[in-house]
Amino acid sequence: MKRKGIILGVLLTALSAGDGFAFVPGGTLDPTTIPMFAEPLPVPSVMPKKGTIDEKIDYYEIAARQFSQQVLPTGMPKTKVWGYGSPSNPATFSFPARTIEAKADRPVRVKWINDLKDGSGKFLPHLLPVDQTLHWANPPQECIDGMIMTDCRGKSQEYYTGPVPIVTHLHGAHVNPESDGFPEAWYLPNANNIPKGYATKGSNFRQIKGVTVQPGAAVFQYRNDQRATTLWFHDHTLGMTRSNVYTGLAGFYLIRGGDSDLPAGTLPSGKYEIPLAIMDRSFNADGSLFYAPNRAFFEGLTPDQLQIPFIPDNAVYTNTTLPSDVSPTWNPEFFGNTMVVNGKTWPFLNVEQRRYRFRILNASDTRVLILTFPQGTNVSFWQIGNEGGFVPSPVQLNQLLIAGAERADVIIDFTSVPVGTKINLQNIGPDEPFGGGVPGVDFDSADPATTGQVMQFRVVSRVGSDRTTPPDQLTLPHIEPFDPVTKTRKLTLNEFDSSTVLVRTQDGKIVLSPKFDPTNPSTFFFGPIVSQLGTLGSDGFSIANQWMDRITENPNLDSTEVWEIYNFTADAHPIHVHQVAFEVINRQDLQLGPDGLSAQPAQLVPGTERGPDAHETGLKDTVLVYPGGVTRIKAHFDIPGLYVWHCHILSHEDNEMMRPFCVGATQNCKP
Repeated sequence: MKRKGIILGVLLTALSAGDGFAFVPGGTLDPTTIPMFAEPLPVPSVMPKKGTIDEKIDYYEIAARQFSQQVLPTGMPKTKVWGYGSPSNPATFSFPARTIEAKADRPVRVKWINDLKDGSGKFLPHLLPVDQTLHWANPPQECIDGMIMTDCRGKSQEYYTGPVPIVTHLHGAHVNPESDGFPEAWYLPNANNIPKGYATKGSNFRQIKGVTVQPGAAVFQYRNDQRATTLWFHDHTLGMTRSNVYTGLAGFYLIRGGDSDLPAGTLPSGKYEIPLAIMDRSFNADGSLFYAPNRAFFEGLTPDQLQIPFIPDNAVYTNTTLPSDVSPTWNPEFFGNTMVVNGKTWPFLNVEQRRYRFRILNASDTRVLILTFPQGTNVSFWQIGNEGGFVPSPVQLNQLLIAGAERADVIIDFTSVPVGTKINLQNIGPDEPFGGGVPGVDFDSADPATTGQVMQFRVVSRVGSDRTTPPDQLTLPHIEPFDPVTKTRKLTLNEFDSSTVLVRTQDGKIVLSPKFDPTNPSTFFFGPIVSQLGTLGSDGFSIANQWMDRITENPNLDSTEVWEIYNFTADAHPIHVHQVAFEVINRQDLQLGPDGLSAQPAQLVPGTERGPDAHETGLKDTVLVYPGGVTRIKAHFDIPGLYVWHCHILSHEDNEMMRPFCVGATQNCKP
């Protein structure tokens, strides 16, 4: 695991929740003071349509707004959040958003409106600290290299306080590039006080052809020509996805019907089919959201204990003055100390003695969930689907591993559970970056007093009969095989420490060290400062790339490729590829170096190939790539244009762990 700072353990001990566990540091609200299972689970209702176009396209107008919601239990302060809703009906705004219900092969058109304004039409500043030194949207057009343009690294260490850019991505959609929510396709609200010199649109703003550009909005259209499945929509703005999603800009999008769905009545439906958006958050005592305000937070230090230069300050190293490459606010990962489900901390749900269908999404920044039930409860997960629709056959699981942005379509059968039973849905994933392994053996599970609890099921008597098919008797829809593979690519995951900021520990602080001190073993290059994607060279060494480097992934149109993803970092990364649903082929170990990481030049360990885990069969759009190995996926690219692939640890994708790729002729991929 990564170095977490020299006195983080001291802080955690001071915040101990008891029994040897310590809750994750956060805001001023102690998570142990929040009542658990005090209020019912909110269930997102259906997003209202605006109408239809030519009787064949469902049309929505959906805005992003700021409002207050009772995320904490009643009696505690409300929380100011952002969420989506219908602009003509304020009651429809919620965190997470209402669910868009789509039909297979019937397009959906959405006018996405940036309505982050106050009642007088002035823009609202961000609720959270935004680091301008990342390569980000940069509406002020203040680039660190002196250029006047958007979508560049900024030069100010101050939090961004201007109008907030957004662009919505439908995660998992088989969609044309102009509607994919490209990170540089953002736009500002149509506010009446946009500062002079600010760009109102990103460098690659786009929407569907033939639609007039409207200030503060973009019109996207979704084909829905894919398998019945669980998608979700969320903000995807360059360099600030993590902060925009954290405020609440996310919601479910369900595709139903077609040959890849099951007949009505086969599965639980109506009030017995429930989406669960699980995410970790932290709060302040006034109910406001807490998000890491500076890099010292990651180190477990106070700001005055981290005495180093930040971008764009200079650092002196070996008698040479070099610019700092450390961002002042960005944190390599973020973990909240409360669990929020459908916009409510630790809710409960009354369930009848019957089968339920749950569509589960992990919408956390970094946290990998491993969901389970206490021993002796006589319930388990029957996974019937994931990101790409139904799996080949139902899989019974006692533990459900679900990384950031992954979805799991599961049946839970409460038929034989006695009335009055209370069953806690628990999380035994770690309160730190996940590297694989067994909970309680290879890593400490989440704090059972806080992040180890997710929600509670309370069993009540069944009303009527349950005529749905038991999960072990289900025959799931056929999955069409891919065409023959035309190319194999070798890609890499990388993480870097600073190359200019050399530090040492001194009196409980991290301070700048102008030269390497062999007498002080605590002298080290500060880090990590960035994660990047890359390619594997013919010599077996990784070639890491930044967002703005030339495109290295250029699949031919209508080609099928295998992507071999080599992980040279210490952690598992959930990797998401836009446009496609892919097959997880297998994983294989790599030779390790003395530091325990995958060695370079990369060498495969013969005989260690293993197929996908049971929950990863079928088609997916996000896959965990574990450290110490290579993960192979297969995908078919059939829409020309510009897309992205990236890590879905949101803090990683916001700081260079995202790359564009072009399908077909490169002229199709120009702004």
